[in-house]
Amino acid sequence: MLKQRVVVGLSGGVDSAVSAHLLKQQGHEVVAIFMKNWEDDDDSEFCSSRQDFLDAASVADVLGIELEHVNFAADYKDRVFADFLREYQAGRTPNPDVLCNAEIKFKAFLDHAMRLGAEKIATGHYARVRQAGDAFQLLKGLDPLKDQSYFLHRLNQAQLSKTLFPVGELPKTEVRRIAAEIGLPNARKKDSTGICFIGERPFREFLNRYLANTPGPIRDDQGRRIGEHVGLSFYTLGQRKGIGIGGLKDHDAAPWFVARKDMATNTLYAVQGHDHPWLQSNALWAQDTSWVAGAPPAGGALAAKSRYRQADAACEIAATPERFELRFAEPQWAVTPGQSAVVYDGEVCLGGGVIGGTLEG
Repeated sequence: MLKQRVVVGLSGGVDSAVSAHLLKQQGHEVVAIFMKNWEDDDDSEFCSSRQDFLDAASVADVLGIELEHVNFAADYKDRVFADFLREYQAGRTPNPDVLCNAEIKFKAFLDHAMRLGAEKIATGHYARVRQAGDAFQLLKGLDPLKDQSYFLHRLNQAQLSKTLFPVGELPKTEVRRIAAEIGLPNARKKDSTGICFIGERPFREFLNRYLANTPGPIRDDQGRRIGEHVGLSFYTLGQRKGIGIGGLKDHDAAPWFVARKDMATNTLYAVQGHDHPWLQSNALWAQDTSWVAGAPPAGGALAAKSRYRQADAACEIAATPERFELRFAEPQWAVTPGQSAVVYDGEVCLGGGVIGGTLEG
């Protein structure tokens, strides 16, 4: 393998730390960058960027590599967070990690790394890149429980050609084992599950600071009023906890799920039972599309995920340059506008788009 100058995004977590170690082992010249992308309430208990930076610095120390601290907070606010709030305000449920990867980690960070003379960048994502002729393919990470190709589906040929995912070939257990073996200080650090760069925090309370909330009725599938919501932005389709319905005399005790939002009348609809028809969809349409190869797939039998933690579902695709439709072999649960529909051909991630809504049939 050609020895190259590789700039690694060191987050303070174990995956990027082991990525840097593996690259160094392979003989590359490795430089690390810590990205700071959020500073609105940096001293709060939820924003761990100070601790993450200290962890990244001690990893760089152990590995004997340079670490640069770069602030992309303004980029994040303009390119990711503003869009995130717009989507919530419109009643949709966005996936900020998808946009964060496309706009910050593989755009602002990539540009910065190239200015530092990098030939490649690397991150700790569980995914793989394969060159096929002159083209680059995005593949799932080999650990099916950790695969992150869903969040990376907006990457293009230029970005993939410059990107390495050193842990994409490994199971998470092996990454932890390597970290412990080489004495990394964060070998046992738990994985972060919060919003990209914003950390783990009470979500409704956080959104409340940025969004106007207009309370309104919650109705069942018969149109009967069963409660009051605190603002449509604060609910997502398929949500079960924290809806605020309880103790209704003329309904049984089956759990309630958020099923629909009517922005025009400011009404939230909730239904009982996980398998209620309102929660099942055979088809969806998506817009704001992005295809790894630069063009949509020709059509035919593929598979897709309409949310991250989901098995690939067999589907047929019909795509134009602006949008695509997916028709599934089996009904999909709680298809949510604003989330990403990501299309696969086996282990190859083809790209995807933002779900606009469901279709009949």
